Amino acid sequence: MRPAGLVIPEMFTNFVEVSIYKHSTNISNDMTKKLIFAAALLFAGTAAAFAQPKVIAHRGYWTAPNSAQNSLASFSKADSVGAFGSEMDVWLTADDKLIVNHDRIYKGTEIDMEKGTLKEITSIVLPNGENIPTLDAYLRLVAAKPDTRLVLEMKSLSDLRREDLAAEKIVKALRKYDLLDRTDIIAFSINACLAFRKLLPDGRIFYLNGDLSPRSIKGLGLTGIDYSMRVLRKHPEWVEQAKKLGLEVNVWTVDEEEDMRYFIDLGVDYGIIKKSGSWFSYGDRKIGQGRDSVKELLKNDEALRNEVEAKVREAMIAARKA
Repeated sequence: MRPAGLVIPEMFTNFVEVSIYKHSTNISNDMTKKLIFAAALLFAGTAAAFAQPKVIAHRGYWTAPNSAQNSLASFSKADSVGAFGSEMDVWLTADDKLIVNHDRIYKGTEIDMEKGTLKEITSIVLPNGENIPTLDAYLRLVAAKPDTRLVLEMKSLSDLRREDLAAEKIVKALRKYDLLDRTDIIAFSINACLAFRKLLPDGRIFYLNGDLSPRSIKGLGLTGIDYSMRVLRKHPEWVEQAKKLGLEVNVWTVDEEEDMRYFIDLGVDYGIIKKSGSWFSYGDRKIGQGRDSVKELLKNDEALRNEVEAKVREAMIAARKA
């Protein structure tokens, strides 16, 4: 899986409950600065609701030195750079244990995460020297770092009854470490989503597959949709429908500036730079007509750029503490 901040392999930004995912490959202080500056542009929007950016590391901050996808280090490193949260993927093994890994077949092996045993799977060594972790070990680490939210994707299984079992075990594990209030659950399987909804009537559960309308998702009692950019380009009206229904919407993966503009124009509002018609304003000052003119102004006006950047930083820090 995959909410635009700016710093980690993937991230999302809520705009009136809409999130933009952005894929990147590295984090550095310089990049963080640039991305925060970009946020001032990306989250300029129309108005009503005050949306706060939330930076989510996809599979953790795995491109950092001595890290690897879905490793314990990847979560620790996401936490260390101030990510709002970190996403990870959970499988139920053949012997009914929960492990953390993305792909069904681990690269370079023939071990299937659903058909392999706990012993077989946790014997796999990740690029950073760790072994594939159990969910229990991962959650123990998450519980020790209370500032970082968890986004947990349950991987689809070949047997719906085993999906129900996996959901039960995941909820039990989250409850053990008192993490239910800090966790968003996502899944491509609607059966898995409904299993979680039954277990967690007040839980935050998002559907990933992209084949159901907001009205259907509302009827099923889920928190929102977490759809690919391709789906929401095909159904742009779903964003407005979701807002009216009180649903949250995440979109992945937004890699290009053109794609970001598209979702900005659906109604992003970061609250730092505002947009009315084609005009952008900062405080009481109109700073440009059209996004490109604003980008050029901020590129060339270092004092204004630094001021905007500082306010965006403050908003991000406040969002994390909220």
